[in-house]
Amino acid sequence: MERETRQSAEDFLALIRRSKRGKFKIYIGMSAGVGKTYRMLMEARDLQRNGIDVKLGYIETHNRKETQALVEGLPIIGRKTVFYKGKLVEELDVEAILQDRPEIVIIDELAHSNIAGSKNEKRWQDVFEILDAGINVISALNIQHIESLNQAIQAITSIDVTERVPDKVLQEADEVVNIDLTANDLIERLKEGKIYPQEKIQMALQNFFTTSNILQLRELALKEVASYVENKVATEVNVANIVKPSRFLACISSNEKNAKNVIRKTARLAGYLNSKWYVLYVQTPKEDPNKIALDKQRHLINNFKLATELGAEIIKIEHANIAKAIRIQVEQRQITTICIGKPRLRLYQLILATNVFNQLVRKLSFLPIDIIIFSK
Repeated sequence: MERETRQSAEDFLALIRRSKRGKFKIYIGMSAGVGKTYRMLMEARDLQRNGIDVKLGYIETHNRKETQALVEGLPIIGRKTVFYKGKLVEELDVEAILQDRPEIVIIDELAHSNIAGSKNEKRWQDVFEILDAGINVISALNIQHIESLNQAIQAITSIDVTERVPDKVLQEADEVVNIDLTANDLIERLKEGKIYPQEKIQMALQNFFTTSNILQLRELALKEVASYVENKVATEVNVANIVKPSRFLACISSNEKNAKNVIRKTARLAGYLNSKWYVLYVQTPKEDPNKIALDKQRHLINNFKLATELGAEIIKIEHANIAKAIRIQVEQRQITTICIGKPRLRLYQLILATNVFNQLVRKLSFLPIDIIIFSK
């Protein structure tokens, strides 16, 4: 009873905080050049004409003439300049925005990494601080910057995108707008010099801006926004037939790559269904910290951090029987779907792993549980 009362109070406090928080709008696109910054500036001008106190906190025009022209006449909150590695670097001035307190602030490049020594490591964290102060924010990012899509983006483009935002950033948005273009239109804009300088166009056409890449990235962007809208409907629209909510359990080991893959893919599934999800690590006697290598322990900690950033609740338990430990968690947390990785082991290890899987299937055979095995 006491636990339920405490949870109820925490939920009410969270509701109060959300009501005081600024509104958050994100423009998302499949790549650079689709017109995200242009659309933000167009909206800023419309808001200004309607008497709204809107200011530019950080805008990156990339010297595009059409975009640069829209900046003229809009009030700007100056950037802060910092010496970094012998150079003057311009960054978003969070303190200046908090002091100015505009009704709406436009902040570009949401996935940007701040220079070392900044209060926040990432710009999205700066934005959250501004939102918490009750200031409304309009921002933008490309689909390739979403954390759980990292492997899919790398498979499409052969590029490992280093600047990424956790999926929770989109989930926290009050509105997400997809800026869409056909592959032909985007390539035409590139050829006309509206995205990159002339000397970079040919290389871009041969590498990132191929029709195949653009089509696949466009599909990801459309799916992401569709998923966001579905989640909004599920949480804000009264539905007569309420279905039991899905709950996902990602089961990981100290295998770094396998675990990272399971975490990202489970995050995608849970995100599409707006579901609560957990990451479970069962520490067997063989995986006692004193018995496994330091690099494995470090990878495990990093994977816990990744899962937390993607919105998971971490469960770390000690148990000699993995299958039994999983079943206990399934029953306690009302799990509907278990996600595991396909073992990539030598034969005798595979036999042991299969034995664990068979035990798990037997223990769960009488429960309404789905089991998903990710191939890679």
